[in-house]
Amino acid sequence: MPLDPMPDWVAARRRVIGDRIRDARQRAGLSQVQLGERVGLDHKSIHRYETAQRAPTLTDLLLIADALNTPLAHLVQ
Repeated sequence: MPLDPMPDWVAARRRVIGDRIRDARQRAGLSQVQLGERVGLDHKSIHRYETAQRAPTLTDLLLIADALNTPLAHLVQ
């Protein structure tokens, strides 16, 4: 069962992961819409991941890393 409330460090790590997704997406020259199309998500989901409003699943992270041609470890390090 998840902790309630979630520890502060979890929110901080979500923000870091979101920042790394956004940075990699921008380096790839993709919009949120374009990235979403490549991984089968809508742009709202990409936005929520980048702004840490929602945590991406492992599957979504794998697809995003592949679409951005970046190692998964770089996104979650």
